Amino acid sequence: MSLIGEERKDYILNQLNLEGKVKTNDLVDNLNVSSETIRRYLEELEEENKLKRVYGGAVKINLSREEPSHLKREVLYADEKRKIGRAAATFVEDNDVIFIDDGTTTLHVIDYLLNKKNLTVLTTSIPALYLLIDYKNKELYSGDIYFLGGKVNAMHSRVTGSLAEKMVESFYADKAFLSVDGMMIDKGITGFDEEKGQLTGQFLKHAKQSIVLTDQSKIGLVQFYKIADLKEIDIIVSDVPAPQEWEEYLVKKDVTWIAAQ
Repeated sequence: MSLIGEERKDYILNQLNLEGKVKTNDLVDNLNVSSETIRRYLEELEEENKLKRVYGGAVKINLSREEPSHLKREVLYADEKRKIGRAAATFVEDNDVIFIDDGTTTLHVIDYLLNKKNLTVLTTSIPALYLLIDYKNKELYSGDIYFLGGKVNAMHSRVTGSLAEKMVESFYADKAFLSVDGMMIDKGITGFDEEKGQLTGQFLKHAKQSIVLTDQSKIGLVQFYKIADLKEIDIIVSDVPAPQEWEEYLVKKDVTWIAAQ
């Protein structure tokens, strides 16, 4: 494989998104370059905060095994999340009933619903509730709002638990807009927290169409709780195209991947 330096580094990042890790020896064989060259590429990518070098190769950066607070998540990949939210909102049609979970990416969907008519939004997100109320009071949003109550998680500004799950079971929606903490082709979509993951699973079951919103930092990561296989998702909206090695699987399983512009 004869590629210039930047293309080789793109290949390394693509493999990280696919496998979550890369081995120096494999990269030497696949890219047909020396181990010193691979080491230099890995050093440059680590300086750019795109991977973490380990003995024998590199791994996908996973900043924490614990979920950052809502306030911290808001500022991570903020521009990318805004683009993703705008692209995802194009799937909403007049008269839709939609679930919006507590993700900081799904929160951006709300800003692009103001020209839609007769919507019903159901959410477990406290910031989403406040934003919808604000738009409603300013007469910018005219639809109905349902807050799915349950145990309040103050750090993450959301509700979860059995009461919230029972409330979700009482409704059926046209579309569910969902956030994840990790995504891999063989591990599916995963989350830090099992209670939130179980609630996301209920959203999936009670919506005609599931739309996962994820920035590039979640691709190639696997977290504690498995929410669903990729084949159970209808649409994935991200700030980057799907990893090349995923494309055949996505087509076979009829999963649409949208790269937000």
